[in-house]
Amino acid sequence: MDSYSVGLSGLDAAKKGIDIIGNNIANAATAGYHRQRIELSPAYMSEIGGILLGGGVIYEGVTRLIDNFIEGELLRQGSSLGQVSQELVTLRTVENSFGELSTGSGLSEAIDKFFNALQDLSAHPGESVWQGQAISAAEAMAIRFRTLGEFLTTSETQIILEAQNTVGLINTLLSEIAELNFKIKTMQIAGGEANNLQDQRDQCITELSNLIGVQTVAREYGVTDVTIGGLPGVTGNTATELEVGLDEAEELGVTIVGTYNYRTDLEGGRLGGLLALKNELIYEIHEDLDDLASEIIQQINQYHVQGVGSSGSFTELTGWAMDDEDLADFVPPVVDGKIYIRVTNTSTGEITRNEVDVDVSADSLTTLAAKITAIDGLSASVASSQLRIQADPGYEFDFLPAVLPEPTASTLTGAPPTISVSGVYTGTENQTFTFTVIGTGSVGNGTLQLEVENGIGEVIATLNVGAGYAAGDTLEIGNGIKISLSTGDLNDSETFEVDAFGDTDTSGVLAAVGLNTFFSGNSALDIAVCQEISDEPARVATALGADMTDNANALRLAGLKEQSLSALDGLAPGEFYRRLVTNLGQTVSIKQIREDNTEVIIQNLVEQQAEISGVDINNEAAQMLLFEQMFQAIAKYLNTVQTAIDSIIEIL
Repeated sequence: MDSYSVGLSGLDAAKKGIDIIGNNIANAATAGYHRQRIELSPAYMSEIGGILLGGGVIYEGVTRLIDNFIEGELLRQGSSLGQVSQELVTLRTVENSFGELSTGSGLSEAIDKFFNALQDLSAHPGESVWQGQAISAAEAMAIRFRTLGEFLTTSETQIILEAQNTVGLINTLLSEIAELNFKIKTMQIAGGEANNLQDQRDQCITELSNLIGVQTVAREYGVTDVTIGGLPGVTGNTATELEVGLDEAEELGVTIVGTYNYRTDLEGGRLGGLLALKNELIYEIHEDLDDLASEIIQQINQYHVQGVGSSGSFTELTGWAMDDEDLADFVPPVVDGKIYIRVTNTSTGEITRNEVDVDVSADSLTTLAAKITAIDGLSASVASSQLRIQADPGYEFDFLPAVLPEPTASTLTGAPPTISVSGVYTGTENQTFTFTVIGTGSVGNGTLQLEVENGIGEVIATLNVGAGYAAGDTLEIGNGIKISLSTGDLNDSETFEVDAFGDTDTSGVLAAVGLNTFFSGNSALDIAVCQEISDEPARVATALGADMTDNANALRLAGLKEQSLSALDGLAPGEFYRRLVTNLGQTVSIKQIREDNTEVIIQNLVEQQAEISGVDINNEAAQMLLFEQMFQAIAKYLNTVQTAIDSIIEIL
């Protein structure tokens, strides 16, 4: 009977070997399939009559040919490729939307054209053609900003939707993995072979790694647990359901359904790429674009509110509707400071400059309106969170920094000369200049001089008003301010003062509430030329001087093109934008290189995997021939054993 056992074990082994080879060949093109190999060992030996006899062959099972290191590295690299590919596709779209590779269509040229139009306007400050050109250039720049802002906002919304769809796919795969774990465990406990099921499960894990970075842990009975960045994905035959959403910081994150403990730092796969795009890559581009738009708006408006156009001073100004009346809540923020309002009595020509204190912690639009109403010739009110300033009949107002026509303080006695002050102050700091008389005598005679000190007591000029000076001649003190003296007497050590203003709104509140501003909005998404400016181009504030015919403010506005701004990392607007675009291009290049390198690594790993786990039809055919011959030989062996037994029976 031992001979029959030997033969039958051989037939069984040959049949199983052929079945396994057939399974290999049938799955030669199946994704994720790992070649299987039959495991055989010689059966126990028995001793009969002093002779050791073999017991045939034992079928030990089927081995799935797999290199766990290569498989793990394929998961990691596949996850990395999924992330960088998602990032690259989106960033390329963003780069194309900026349009800087197309001559004449990018924001960079729109910014340059806007500032160039202001420069042209400075040469023709009172001419409507150049005023209109400046407005058109500003509107073109604003449209380009808004287009990019809307595109980035839409992209961020699309990223969130895509992330939700991706999490849906992830949850489906997690459920499939858990179900396959259950089938694998059940089959192995029953003593069956679950290699094909393990391949299906591992293929699901591979697909999962393309969607999000995963970590796997092998358990008994062929079960594999899956974690996702520390979050449990599959534990045994139980799957965790995930969801995406925005946390308190408006960052996109992943959490277990119902927990709201968002993880925003998950990496790998398509979802990792979407998180990185929303929370970092696109976010930073959008933030830089908004910072640029906001800074252009604020800087242009801060200068514009202080000037006037060819239409002159105002009888009425109305700001835009604020979300909140409290100054502390304004965006952009305002600070403690002062507003200086010039009020002109159009009947007498008298001009006064009025100081309004701004206390951010205590003031609101209503209290600010009350302070302005206290000024002779003005009234202010708040309706629908809009500040409105109105001049009384026979009055006009503005915020010009122009020096007043007469000294603001004086200790001159006797029969002093009439002192006329003019010019446009070129400094940036508000300060009071003190003029001290040196010597005693009449203007135009002797050695009379005026010593000029700035606000910190430094002597910046010494002016001759004695012999050689003709009454009425203009004297410059070197910072745009001019004075002239009529005939009269001066006494040694007498003084007079001239207030000079580089900024008539040190709080920033005028620009914040939209009084005499050029731009509205505070980001790339809502930047626009104020309707009042578009409707009345003569209101483009080109002048700072008392006669309102100079181009000082137009030059100051145009000068922002080359001005280094702290909010833009010390760069000028054009430089900041070009850095933004350059950084975007560099990021795209780096992502492309990383994608190419990762693809090469994966290709090498796939080739190594194929050498170990792949199905070679020729090799399988050779193995099949071996088992076929083995089957035939064992059958012949059994036939021979049967013949021998029959012969023995006949003899007996």
